[in-house]
Amino acid sequence: MPKTLQSSNANQTIDAIVVGTGPGGATVAKTLAEAGQSVVMLEWGDAAPLRGELLQMARIAALPGKGAFVHADLSLVLRGITAGGSSAINFATMMAPPLPMFDQYGIDLRSHVLALRAQVPINTLPDYLLGPMAARIYAGARSAGLDWQKLEKFIHIDKCRASCHRCSYGCPFDAKWTAREFIDAAVSHGGEMLTGAKVGRVLHQDGRAQGVEYQKDGVSHKLYADKVVLAAGGIGSPRILQNSGFDRAGRNYFVDPVIAVMGAVDDLKSDSAGKEVPMAAGVHLPEQGITLSDLTLPGPMYQAFAAQVGRFDRLLAHQKTLSVMVKIKDDLGGTIGPKWINKSLSSDDRARLDTGTAMARDVLQAAGANKIFQSHHFAAHPGGGAKIGDLLDENLQTDVRGLYVCDGSVIPEPWGIAPSFTLMCLGHRLGGHLVSV
Repeated sequence: MPKTLQSSNANQTIDAIVVGTGPGGATVAKTLAEAGQSVVMLEWGDAAPLRGELLQMARIAALPGKGAFVHADLSLVLRGITAGGSSAINFATMMAPPLPMFDQYGIDLRSHVLALRAQVPINTLPDYLLGPMAARIYAGARSAGLDWQKLEKFIHIDKCRASCHRCSYGCPFDAKWTAREFIDAAVSHGGEMLTGAKVGRVLHQDGRAQGVEYQKDGVSHKLYADKVVLAAGGIGSPRILQNSGFDRAGRNYFVDPVIAVMGAVDDLKSDSAGKEVPMAAGVHLPEQGITLSDLTLPGPMYQAFAAQVGRFDRLLAHQKTLSVMVKIKDDLGGTIGPKWINKSLSSDDRARLDTGTAMARDVLQAAGANKIFQSHHFAAHPGGGAKIGDLLDENLQTDVRGLYVCDGSVIPEPWGIAPSFTLMCLGHRLGGHLVSV
């Protein structure tokens, strides 16, 4: 288990504080600790071992006002409040950073892509881990004329157990790479982590960061450092910035909306239903702002989606239902408030979702599915609430010297891709910068 601080000393000063331990924050902490810097990670959640259970996943990501939020249009937002952040419960899909986009902001991530590819397991699934439902969708998509390919995954192939259903709940076999591996690496080099610590604001004076104020067990504490990295996620970091005097934080963000399109295949009743590695294969269409993939769903999640849209007639059809994910890049808009968030889809967003949904229906029909229906849209990756080029410079620093941000909120433009690897690359770059300043 990670080494944790038992208490804080108001007079304790360290080299750097990292708030949040998702892919961005954990990468910064690891890079700093390996360079000999003293670093403390403050994590609101706990570091309990992942058990691959629905109830644990719900505590991590579905507690109202903590891990879960609902927009005014009833779309759901989930975020992982635990060591490793949302990497603990995401689908472990690796998508490379859009390098030209970052080039426009003076950020070259190419060397960091190479460095991190050497540090984490990035693989496509071997055929024996491609479940029968994903394989059926794969064939249907190719038949429908799509360039469907296996997607790169953060998975230790030798540890992965086919048909175990645990990917969505938190892999108990450590087969799926999570940012917890980088937390452990930081700790092994002298870093420390304090769990159950909710940061409320950054302490700063005369344009310089001084530390943070946080709550633990109902008691307020202060921790001092002249380098503070906010990595509390696409919702958490903008809120901390607002509390710290940054009024523009949390404005005009994106959510990467997702719809699940589902259909029954009468000649396929698979014992692996909901137990396959999700997003094993798919297609990314950047010009259209659409991503499609297979989306295996555990039984309770499938039934929740069916009930959400009134398809009670499909509740017992899980074992023969194929699911295709439609994800789009959405226009910037909305506001993250102190206790609420609100963003509606634009007409262009709805048009992209309609296009992607039609494509998913074609895939399912080509795979032999019928009784096709779709879920309400939900938010996959909130971000953009503290954008590079707006609140941040090319080093991810705010106009308060020593205060940086490194999570999904820094992404400067809508993009519609899985963010983990990009955030790791940004974190690797930021860690190197902080070592030198």
